[in-house]
Amino acid sequence: MKKRDSFIVCVRPIVEYNSVIWSPQNVHDIEEIERIQRRFTKRLPGLKTYSYATRLNQLKIPGLELRRLHIDLIMCYKIVLGLVDVNFDDSFQNSTVVTTRGHPFKLFKYHCDVNAKI
Repeated sequence: MKKRDSFIVCVRPIVEYNSVIWSPQNVHDIEEIERIQRRFTKRLPGLKTYSYATRLNQLKIPGLELRRLHIDLIMCYKIVLGLVDVNFDDSFQNSTVVTTRGHPFKLFKYHCDVNAKI
């Protein structure tokens, strides 16, 4: 098994599981999750002495924060096209601006205001 494959099989499913739902917002939480990938890639044979960015380049894998963004964009795409059972109007609204060029899928995201006490 290649070094890259061992990460994709062993670690990625755990740190990306349901990331659309629980995607971390605090910098501390993001760093903790990224630390898992840092630690795993450092323990692969021949990569211990390289920096984290170099290890990611050699393994040809993106950082976990970029992966979460990619997964979020895929979910947005599925919501817009109605490929998942999520109400479009609960999360987005179509853009009313028609003076710009482009496609008809321009979106505005509703502003979220949370007054939750923990």
